[in-house]
Amino acid sequence: MRGDHSLTERLAKHLQRPTDEIVRTKARPHLLDWLGCVAGARRSDVADVGRRAEPDPLTRAALLGNVLEMDDVHRGAILHPGPVVWPAALSAARDTGADMATLLDGAVRGYEAVIAIGATFDAWHYAHWHNTATAGGFGGAAAAASIYGLDADATADALGHAGSLAGGLWRMRHEENMTKQVHAAQAALTGLWHARLARAGAKGPRRILEGEQGLYAAMTREPKPLALGQDWRIDEVSFKPWGACRHAHPAIDAALELKAAGKLGTPVTVHTYRDALTFCDRPEPGTVLDAKFSIQHSVAIVLDKGEPELADFEPDAIARLAPLRAQVVVAEDPDLTAAYPAHFGARIGDLLLADTRGDPERPLSSAGVETKARALIAWGGVDADEAVGLALQGNDPGAIVAMLERWL
Repeated sequence: MRGDHSLTERLAKHLQRPTDEIVRTKARPHLLDWLGCVAGARRSDVADVGRRAEPDPLTRAALLGNVLEMDDVHRGAILHPGPVVWPAALSAARDTGADMATLLDGAVRGYEAVIAIGATFDAWHYAHWHNTATAGGFGGAAAAASIYGLDADATADALGHAGSLAGGLWRMRHEENMTKQVHAAQAALTGLWHARLARAGAKGPRRILEGEQGLYAAMTREPKPLALGQDWRIDEVSFKPWGACRHAHPAIDAALELKAAGKLGTPVTVHTYRDALTFCDRPEPGTVLDAKFSIQHSVAIVLDKGEPELADFEPDAIARLAPLRAQVVVAEDPDLTAAYPAHFGARIGDLLLADTRGDPERPLSSAGVETKARALIAWGGVDADEAVGLALQGNDPGAIVAMLERWL
């Protein structure tokens, strides 16, 4: 390598570590989870746009992983790895005819890179920038670089390109649009392109993170250290059981526990961390996406029926649940803000949940992940058995690509 001192060079070298069958097996449920999210969104408006705009099924799939707000999430990095990593990994596997072990290795390294970079961003960054977009290109580039067999030097080039073109402003949250999905797709597909360019010899900047006029100088005030440990960070990723923003999940979880105990009545006051309020304090959602970013609506669903389902965020449910939403009040708990983002918590009355269902501390079982994926795939109107088999036991990434082509 040119210097082996820059942060991108350190990360590129770190990504060269060998994987094993244990971590590959851990990656398979994340593949299934992403496939479920894509299938569940195949009849969405975003899918219609993808069909008109993009002939490549993997490009269309890259637009869909985040549509239903059920994609996997890393708390410390505050981002969604799956929608970025899997399209890039499958595209690279298609390019090379890679086997499943190579695909899964690439995905594990993609998760590692996007989480490692995202976890260095500070609160000022997250207040303005969508971490899945800004860190996402690193994940797409790392996944593809691994599948292409790039060495540490070429991988650092790909990461340098990704950092130089990082972006994705939160402005899209304040208007009705499809840009959040474009963010994830752009990160995946440009990351793939960066790896292809590095494979062909295109050199990238090595100090794109910490250097003068680099990413940290432009997009952060107090970046955190780049933490590169021995374990693979895919172990730290949470699965989302409900189709709402992850910031609404702690409130859903607490409300469900109280309802199960017969202790959930109205009015309801939800105490949670500041970012949950910044993103999800929406007492009067007007669209499906607004409802998915509304703590008030999410808790109203629990008051009404219990476990939220995708149909509960549709327009008829938004209208029907207005009276119950009016019974839900949200407020900040400074202690939960202090614990965030390592922990996404909520408090309703005397019940305090420091972590949320689907987090590593309170994981979904393998059966739970499969049940979620089957429900999403059924929502999308296709058969789940093929996807479950290919993701959990399959050995041919090409068969997954072919399935996506039939779906989309």
